[in-house]
Amino acid sequence: MDLNNKPVQWAIIIMVAFTWGTSFILMKFGLRDYDMYQVGALRIFISFIVLLPLAIYHIRKLNKKNFPVLFFIGLIGNTLPAFLFTKAQTHISSSMAGILNSLTPMFALLIGVYFFKDKVSKINVIGIIIAFIGACGLMIKSDIQGFFGSANWYALFVVVAALLYGANLNLIKHKLKNLNPFATISLAFMLSGPPCGVTLLFTDFTPAINSPTGLESLMFIAMLAVFSSVLALSVYYVIIPYITTIFASSVTYIIPIFAIMWGVIFGESLMFTDFLWGMIILIGIYLVNLKNSKAKI
Repeated sequence: MDLNNKPVQWAIIIMVAFTWGTSFILMKFGLRDYDMYQVGALRIFISFIVLLPLAIYHIRKLNKKNFPVLFFIGLIGNTLPAFLFTKAQTHISSSMAGILNSLTPMFALLIGVYFFKDKVSKINVIGIIIAFIGACGLMIKSDIQGFFGSANWYALFVVVAALLYGANLNLIKHKLKNLNPFATISLAFMLSGPPCGVTLLFTDFTPAINSPTGLESLMFIAMLAVFSSVLALSVYYVIIPYITTIFASSVTYIIPIFAIMWGVIFGESLMFTDFLWGMIILIGIYLVNLKNSKAKI
């Protein structure tokens, strides 16, 4: 496969966006029978098992210099967001989660500027402000109860997850740019997988296993781990060297389309105001990406 070929690049970007856009409804399916801690821990632990052969192969690349960064990427950049998303989706729709997740490039740019002295243009700052306004609007229901009575505060869990993804991107970009992408992914999950395995030992699976759809829900969680956390992430890291950062960031705009599509198919309601605020977020993120930033789910 020629990764320099434009149609091939577009096919890969759309495939990655489809996989990450589907992850939100898969989380929702997993939450039918398993609690948020089980879904998050299973997602990371299954990813760790799948990537273990690669981690063993690359273990020699783990050293004192990159251990703290890989530890952060594994636990803070991947594991904690997995729990935050499942917590959020106990109260918000997968469509809303998919839209708010598009704030990741905005946080990536902000962290890059503040901590790593990346350059930012005026248009990027305008984009940050617009995206922030859109996110605030999406968290407020369209009623007359007032802000504090109507705000869906569980959406903040997705915003925090997007912030952590933004930090993750900058660490990979600035601290691990000389490390093979497969080494980065596998070693990060090698450090975060075992703690999630220990967490699973202290959870009660009896209600989920005895449920008529328990095994089906487990299958959806396994799909979430294998396709969203392992396959899509690996493919995305492979294609990045062959495309521009603006092209790479286009995945950010396609993910909400698939997230909304699956949400509507499976009966989630999406109000016109939700769609409107989501469009404002995407306009802001477009301006954020106009000259800077790299996006990743």
